Amino acid sequence: MQRALVYTRTTRYRHDSIPAGIAALRELGRDAGLAVDATEEPEAFTPENLGGYQVVVFLSTSGEVLTDGGRAAFSEWVRAGGGFVGVHLAAGTEPDWGFFGELVGARFTRHPHFQPAVVTVEDQRHPATSHLPAQWMFDDEWYEFDANPRGMARVLASVDERCYEGGTSGLDHPLAWCHEHCGGRSFYTALGHAEAAYADHRFRAHLEGALTWAARLD
Repeated sequence: MQRALVYTRTTRYRHDSIPAGIAALRELGRDAGLAVDATEEPEAFTPENLGGYQVVVFLSTSGEVLTDGGRAAFSEWVRAGGGFVGVHLAAGTEPDWGFFGELVGARFTRHPHFQPAVVTVEDQRHPATSHLPAQWMFDDEWYEFDANPRGMARVLASVDERCYEGGTSGLDHPLAWCHEHCGGRSFYTALGHAEAAYADHRFRAHLEGALTWAARLD
């Protein structure tokens, strides 16, 4: 069985939903044929250890979470074809490391208060969005970013700022995207703030599709 590593270290804000996210990813990984390990230890990022994984998930990590050696090992692992999945505050991780910012595709800047909104599924051909309706009601923090990844990445879903309060990104507000980066696959979703998200069957299928795509099981 292939393996996935879920990394949850935080040095800034910590989400209460992380344990629910780990549990969900373990279940989803099993269904997809991936054995899932979870860790908060930066020492897990060595060439030898990473070599045993097909995909690494940064689950609402925050701040600086890797050592210099870990950054070198992780970047080489991606370049060798490793798959990356970033969930929610992963976009607020390693703020001074350019490679990681390019891997994720954009960096988190702010969000309005937690509230419902309409997610527009732009691409229903991807494993992470093929099960979703064209319009999907969901409750979350609607993350905003320092750059729009459209053009650099394949945008899978966006949010309509006209249906919630406090959005400042404008009419084009991507939420989930993927791209090939330096030989590896990278997927990011801004969704996943609340514990309840990890019990939602549509969001769980969204994560499972991300895992299978990043691990090249699609």
